[in-house]
Amino acid sequence: MMSKRIFQIGVLLVMPILLALGIWTQPATAITEEQRVVVEAWRIVNRAYLDDTFNHQNWSAVRQQALKQPLDNPESAYTTVEKMLASLNEPFTRFLRPEQYRSLQVNTSGELTGVGLQIALNPKTGQLEVVAPIAGSPAEKAGIQSRDRILKIDGIPTTQLTLDEAAAKMRGPAGSKVMLIVERDGSPKEIQVARDRIAVNPVVAQLQTSPSGAEIGYIRLIQFNANATAEVAHAIANLEKQGANAYILDLRNNPGGLLQSGIEIARLWLDEGTIVYTVNRQGIQGNFEAFGSALTHDPLVVLVDRGTASASEILAGALQDNGRAKIVGEKTFGKGLIQSLFELSDGSGMAVTVAKYETPSHRDIHKQGIVPDLNVATDRLSRDQIATAADPQYLAAVELLSNTPAIAKSDK
Repeated sequence: MMSKRIFQIGVLLVMPILLALGIWTQPATAITEEQRVVVEAWRIVNRAYLDDTFNHQNWSAVRQQALKQPLDNPESAYTTVEKMLASLNEPFTRFLRPEQYRSLQVNTSGELTGVGLQIALNPKTGQLEVVAPIAGSPAEKAGIQSRDRILKIDGIPTTQLTLDEAAAKMRGPAGSKVMLIVERDGSPKEIQVARDRIAVNPVVAQLQTSPSGAEIGYIRLIQFNANATAEVAHAIANLEKQGANAYILDLRNNPGGLLQSGIEIARLWLDEGTIVYTVNRQGIQGNFEAFGSALTHDPLVVLVDRGTASASEILAGALQDNGRAKIVGEKTFGKGLIQSLFELSDGSGMAVTVAKYETPSHRDIHKQGIVPDLNVATDRLSRDQIATAADPQYLAAVELLSNTPAIAKSDK
């Protein structure tokens, strides 16, 4: 009994010591704001990133190493997060400083001030590459083309810039100028571009009569922004009233934009069927379906080229796999990864690759692109030459539609 009593007293004596130690050690374990940002970023990738091997590395060890760094100001935290994400070796997953996170919202707002380029990091080479110039933009007028590589921006090598930093350096007040070193076919060229205000009107539509007499509704979709679905629906309705009995949907040099816009525009053309599958790292497939009634069932040809990317490829793949349209042009860009935006506690953010796209027939778009039903190459066209007799891809689409039995029958 005596020994048991002594043990109980001993326990009582130890407990206040442990409690005291807990009180004294608490300040040492409190997390700073800078550490919070790093931990938040790590957790988001740990939970959502597509590759569950994290580029074949121990992601927990990456966290431990990151928290060993001196994190005494926001910039030190941002640099640490950037290094963590760089270890994934995947250019679309990236950190966004607060100002970059805010400016990213500009991309789909309908109006930009800058040179008018859609850019991406080539996943094979890591080089900064032009996806497509915006129609009518200063960059297009300066002769910059899809697949051109941007080597320097105002003397700064793009290898030293993130994708968002490069985009930010090309934005600026209307009338200001930026000097670009652009490489095409191995030949670098210096191009000075004057920035301007760029109103992104996503749709150009007109009724055109083919040599065979077919009334073709031509719709050019430049970008999948917030207005795109309503504008395409309005264009189809107007062209139907004007007597269109066939359609050409021109997605050339369309770099994509909002995924939801691509899905909704596919629904304008399809009564039913799968539009796209999304596959996450667990292999779980989500899917988006067409439902209701299409706005028109008239024959359709879709024009694509090397600048057709992302949401444009989803739309083209959906129409092709469902047998709704023939695809004419060149193999598309091949960007089939889905990024989600995450805001961190201090107003910074991250774009994280969380899934990949597959077409309705389960074709992987990424690095593969959409292969046209009819391959037709073309040289660079001016704006005035698009959808004219000087445009071989457009002419091929017109001929294909003119030979469609439904069109031939309606023309008689």
